Amino acid sequence: MEDKSRINVMFSDETQTKIVAVFSCPQEEGNYANLGVVEPQDQRYLTYLSESLFDPQLSPSQIIESERYRREGIGIVVGSMAIETSRDSQALIASTGLSAILDPEYRCNFKTLNGFVEIGAEQILAIAKAVRAHVQACFDRELELLRAIEAGSYTDEMLKEGWPDSLPATSVSAPQ
Repeated sequence: MEDKSRINVMFSDETQTKIVAVFSCPQEEGNYANLGVVEPQDQRYLTYLSESLFDPQLSPSQIIESERYRREGIGIVVGSMAIETSRDSQALIASTGLSAILDPEYRCNFKTLNGFVEIGAEQILAIAKAVRAHVQACFDRELELLRAIEAGSYTDEMLKEGWPDSLPATSVSAPQ
């Protein structure tokens, strides 16, 4: 299983001493230069976060939006399957879900973070529902934080809590 706690980043140059961007999922090498992966406790990542969070050019709402986007793409577990929740994966899962609705006998080879599994319409729909619930929970948390800003009760600590790290494992039977 791929370690979801690792963070996809872009460094300022090939020395990899400074992180200049964070991505919710791996990026294609041809689109960006100096890509890498770091652990959450990596000092370069912690420095990036502290500089981003305290950048006077970023408003609290922009910081919250960025955190929601990161959390949205963190992935979930459905049954025993680790499911990617990047924007690209969300679109692919939605279209696969449509196929499952149109044809209850539909089966496909579905790529999880653990590799391919053959699943049927019932499992596909369970995955689509779980992904949608995860993404909606991220947007709901963003809205709560934006309302806290409006009410004057927002604190920086609130950014770290209340997000859906992953939904409880949804019961999905093994492929038949």
